[in-house]
Amino acid sequence: MTMDEFLKNMSGKFGVNILNVKKVSNKRAYIDIYPKDIKGFVRYIFKDLSFRFDTASGVDDFNALEILYHFSHDPSGITISLRAILHDKQDPHIDTITDITRSAWWIERELHELFGIEFNGNSDMRPLLLPDDWPKGVYPLRKDFQPPKRDSRKE
Repeated sequence: MTMDEFLKNMSGKFGVNILNVKKVSNKRAYIDIYPKDIKGFVRYIFKDLSFRFDTASGVDDFNALEILYHFSHDPSGITISLRAILHDKQDPHIDTITDITRSAWWIERELHELFGIEFNGNSDMRPLLLPDDWPKGVYPLRKDFQPPKRDSRKE
C-alpha cells in the first residue's frame, strides 16, 4: 500500500467527513475529522486496514483542544494521524476508542487527567500521573494552567 492508495481509499470511504488532508511525505499524513466520527475512522484504520494504534497526543491551541490519534502500518512504513478538534474547552468530550483498541486505555486516562478531556464510554478515568491530592478541574497541560507559587524561603 502506498500513501496515495491509502488516501484515495480513505477519501472513497469517508468523503465529506474528511475535513482536511495534509500529506507531509510518502510515509506521513494528517487527516482532520469531526470528533463525532472518531469511532468510524479508527475502526476502519485499525480493524479493516490493519494499522497499529501507536498513541494519541493532546494539544491546547488556546481556542480549542486537539487530539491526534497516531497509527502506523508496519509493512508499508506509513504513519497516519487523525486530528479531532474539540471546540468546547469548558466541556470537551469525544467517544472512547478503547472498545476498538484496548491499548488506548492508558492514553485516554492521561489526556483526561492532563487536559480535562472526557472520553464517552470509558468507565475508568482514574488519575494516572498526578498526585492523589491534585485539585479537581486543574489541568497542567492547558495553556491557562498557572503553576503554584513556590515559597522561596524553604529553598
